[in-house]
Amino acid sequence: QVHLVESGGGLVQAGGSLRLSCAASGRTDSSYTMGWFRQAPGKEREFVAVISWSGRSTRYADSLKGRFTISRDNGKNTVYLQMSNLKPEDTAVYYCAARTFPAVSAAEFEYHYWGQGTQVTVSS
Repeated sequence: QVHLVESGGGLVQAGGSLRLSCAASGRTDSSYTMGWFRQAPGKEREFVAVISWSGRSTRYADSLKGRFTISRDNGKNTVYLQMSNLKPEDTAVYYCAARTFPAVSAAEFEYHYWGQGTQVTVSS
């Protein structure tokens, strides 16, 4: 079992930046691919970004390329999502997730472990 805890969310003005963190605990000896997803009010959860265990492979939602950056520090068992030039439409609960296979994936159903989410609110 892997326990994921997100942090770093909050209220920010449009154009601002935030860095989310996702700390993993429990069985962290396996090579997990880590992803970020988000769910806006009244909408379905959507893919944001994913990073492989080595960090060499990443993938982003097309609409977020250039503004969001995913990274990881395996020594700290932590994954980060740096968000810049935030827009009101980025307002959502952001979730991190882990999958036990090495390939990066944008498919929600392929992730085995989920955090509880952290709220990001962008004011206009």
